[in-house]
Amino acid sequence: MVVSGALMGLVYALIAYGFQLTFATSKSINFGQGELVMLSAFFSLSLLDWGMPYWLMIPGGLLFGVALGLVVERTCVRLALEQKSEGWILMTIIFGLLGFSSAENIWGRDDRPFPTSLPTDALQVFGVNITPLEISVAIGVFTVMGLIELFKRKTLLGKAFEAVSADRDAAELMGVSATRTIMLSYGLSGLVAAMAGILISPITTVGPTMASALILKAFSVAVVAGLDSGFGVVLVGIVLGALESLTSFYLGSGWREAPGLVLLILALAIRPNGVFGKATIRKV
Repeated sequence: MVVSGALMGLVYALIAYGFQLTFATSKSINFGQGELVMLSAFFSLSLLDWGMPYWLMIPGGLLFGVALGLVVERTCVRLALEQKSEGWILMTIIFGLLGFSSAENIWGRDDRPFPTSLPTDALQVFGVNITPLEISVAIGVFTVMGLIELFKRKTLLGKAFEAVSADRDAAELMGVSATRTIMLSYGLSGLVAAMAGILISPITTVGPTMASALILKAFSVAVVAGLDSGFGVVLVGIVLGALESLTSFYLGSGWREAPGLVLLILALAIRPNGVFGKATIRKV
């Protein structure tokens, strides 16, 4: 149970990583990120229903997630950032509600199974039963996060991303376009949301309500770990997933959401910058 829960917690970490990507460049986050996961999962399922091969569905779903992320940046975030207001909070929430309503009208309210080409029989790994689907979650999460981190450190565009994250004003003085960099961060955030949807859907189901359950847990992971620690979200996601699994077994499924809420309250009360976050130094 601990291992299975920890592997599921990696999905929360991946969604929380999307929060980090946008917060790093613009100090804003997409509160409709869960709807991006859900919409990308539904779109990927539709691609399979239309006869697209599984290996081709994955890049198609990821590109759809990137497109959604860019739409969120252009319609909900850019103008608010230019006006230096907090309007992006309400706008991203509205976008999420619109996404939820659209999913209900296009695909219906019922949860739908997501087919997979992987076998469902559990494997014995060091005496622990793990399914290939759960192993694919770990491989997918670490692959996507590793490639993005490699992109940020080894490419010129990635270095521009890091420059805007460190000091937006200084980066603009050096000729880096902060607007395009923020677009990039939201595109990458949409990509990781789509990947999370593709990874978790075969294990659970695809439905309009899957967004609300995921977004709260991912937000808890992001806040507890800190919005500037990639390693932190992975560790906290693993711990939260394991705690959820144990809580559900010993106290009942009704208490499954309790660990995330408790960790979120403790983090906000004791260490608002997160366990792995850095304290903000303000000059006066």
